[in-house]
Amino acid sequence: MIRDALAIRPARAGAALAGAAGLLALAGCAATTETAAPADASYADGTYTAQGTYATPETVETISVTVTLHDDTITAVEVVGDPQKSESEEYQAEFIAGIAAEVVGRDIDQLSVSRVAGSSLTSGGFNSAIEEIKQQATG
Repeated sequence: MIRDALAIRPARAGAALAGAAGLLALAGCAATTETAAPADASYADGTYTAQGTYATPETVETISVTVTLHDDTITAVEVVGDPQKSESEEYQAEFIAGIAAEVVGRDIDQLSVSRVAGSSLTSGGFNSAIEEIKQQATG
């Protein structure tokens, strides 16, 4: 009986470790943004659009980003994808569905999106479009 109980203990420990690893993997799917160092720029109020590109293992993808700025704060955002592969279509759709919650109401200089709804590559295209929008809004 004692031998049977000892044989079960490693299995339970392994299951607990597997469960903890699964939780950590799921945590990586959450939306995250990083705060960039504020710049002393002041941007003209208005609506701006720019293209952002990013590389996937199969192709280069493009998204169109439109933001409305008021007092350097993003008051609206729209992202339109142009996926080349079905996997990219899925990730772009998830990114598009979650981006407004991450950026609306935030100062454009304090914005650097790293992952939204599990999509980290699309974030790179979004960030490059935001940099172009900053240039448009100062010029």
